[in-house]
Amino acid sequence: MEVAKPDKAKFVGDGIIIFHDVSGAMKGDRVIRAAGYESKLVAPPPELRMGCDLALEFNLVEQVGVERIFKEKDVPYQNFLPITKGASQLCDIVKVTDFGEWIMVKSGNMKLSFEKATGVIVNISGGGCPDIPYLNAEMVGKTLAEAPFPSELGYTLCATMLQRAYEEAVSNYNGGRRQ
Repeated sequence: MEVAKPDKAKFVGDGIIIFHDVSGAMKGDRVIRAAGYESKLVAPPPELRMGCDLALEFNLVEQVGVERIFKEKDVPYQNFLPITKGASQLCDIVKVTDFGEWIMVKSGNMKLSFEKATGVIVNISGGGCPDIPYLNAEMVGKTLAEAPFPSELGYTLCATMLQRAYEEAVSNYNGGRRQ
């Protein structure tokens, strides 16, 4: 089974959606992607934070359509803002570290490590959500191709961040194809 590589890392929008809380940002991300809009979960710079450490980067020209979808799907949000040149940079929440035989992908507080030669997931750690032991038990020891999608197993911020780490791991392992 092949999965198309998400191009989230390359997406650069010119607007940001600020949410009241993390669950709103997660719901907003799911709703936007399901509607076919490009977006990227980001950590907003401190001067734009309004109570939530997650925001969505998006194309500002699509604001009217996104607002309409948020209203239809009952997605609460704080504000839509342009990203201005004078503002601090948005923080990408995904980082990749190469340890020689292994690659560790960190997304938010979640980390997924896999063996470069085989694609076997060797460790999942981080976060503080109650579903982490379950995610760990279901994924560690399996290849990236065999492992279930974290977003299908859990419903917490940790599962969402682990899904982002998983997508980046697949991208680093075999060019984005889940074989």
